Amino acid sequence: MIVRWGLGALERVLGDLRIERPLLVTTERWAELELPVSGRFTGVRPHAPSESVSAATEAAARYDGLVALGGGSAIDTAKAVSAQTGLAVVAIPTTYSGAEWTGGFGVRDETRGVKGGGSGDPPAAIVYEPELTLGLPARETGGTAMNALAHCAEALYVSGRNPDADADALEGARLISSRLPGVLVHPLDLAARRELLEGAMHAGSALAGAGLGLAHAMAQALGGRFGISHGAANAVCLAPALRFNLPVARVEIERFGEAIGASDAVQGVERLKRLAGFGLLRELRVPASGLVEVAGLAAARPGVRANPRPASAEEIAEILRSVW
Repeated sequence: MIVRWGLGALERVLGDLRIERPLLVTTERWAELELPVSGRFTGVRPHAPSESVSAATEAAARYDGLVALGGGSAIDTAKAVSAQTGLAVVAIPTTYSGAEWTGGFGVRDETRGVKGGGSGDPPAAIVYEPELTLGLPARETGGTAMNALAHCAEALYVSGRNPDADADALEGARLISSRLPGVLVHPLDLAARRELLEGAMHAGSALAGAGLGLAHAMAQALGGRFGISHGAANAVCLAPALRFNLPVARVEIERFGEAIGASDAVQGVERLKRLAGFGLLRELRVPASGLVEVAGLAAARPGVRANPRPASAEEIAEILRSVW
């Protein structure tokens, strides 16, 4: 995978990949950004609904590559198009979601309230530009950074863990936890934004190298069922997932705690969650009546199978009740 810093590197990256007619896949927010692209699809929507993925796939028919600009929904949309067309993706993330590192993608069926998806090749290249994160609102900043922090925590103890992913996870956790509080107070601090983005880069690499666990499985199920942002769901779900896994992964979770500068990892995550503006699931308009259904959906996700402690649907429901 090609990784470059600075938007000025995009044209060279496209040349290296022999992409001559790239289609930009993004939201209306970035519709007018000056980029070396041949066409623009600006219909990306939260959680990459199947309708918008279909529209993007149709739009891509006249192009030979994809430039995905935005957060996880834009990058997931482009990856879903790539899986159907074989077109290479160059990802330009504007949040801290980490979607640029994997070939997996989520697609939401809005009618059924279920998030499925698939997998294909990961993006061929990533271009990081910290200036594009300067306008990211506090809630999206905090939520996607907490999502990245969950990548770091889970990479340390899921079944796919390995030394390289461990190193990325610990460095990512250190950068995210140390820079997020300042960025929330001073959102235009470009140096701090860059280091937070570097933390998310390490978190994404850890995600790609090791995989996901219980916290992400719950967040994915919540997002699919109720349409809440993936970052917000991870912010709420990470601490109880760590608490659940402590009996079997205490050493790994303590290493994570050290990386975020906390003697108690769970309390450290709770502190960052509150700083980021998140609290309970009820505050995200998740109804108590839906927790059992969400638990069943989460129990069937791959993250639960990779989790170090088996979790039944009943146990997951109890975890969700603890943060409702």
